[in-house]
Amino acid sequence: VQLVESGGGSVQTGGSLRLSCKVSGHSRGSNCVGWFRQAPGKEREGVASIERDGERRYAESVKGRFTISKDNDKNTLSLQMNSLKPEDTGWYFCAAALGCSWVQMLGSRYWGQGTQVTVS
Repeated sequence: VQLVESGGGSVQTGGSLRLSCKVSGHSRGSNCVGWFRQAPGKEREGVASIERDGERRYAESVKGRFTISKDNDKNTLSLQMNSLKPEDTGWYFCAAALGCSWVQMLGSRYWGQGTQVTVS
């Protein structure tokens, strides 16, 4: 499975960004795809995930502001980020995993290279 993120950038507080992740390769064993982020000096944390059946999960810190979606026809995972805050700054990574818990996804071997988001 290969994952390639795009859409990061710099935005002011309160602004919006939309991240995309193109998924290719053999994804039959992946039940979940999702977004993680890592701020400087901090551990990587789960932001949002979506299961094969469409069930979504969000970190408490982004609920009501971020929306995860996937387009199965285009094999693309997206993250719409609204009302951005400085604490949303970091590298954002998409991942695909067999398991759907944050811990299981963090242990996955399938990650993109990341895209940087800066909110000032």
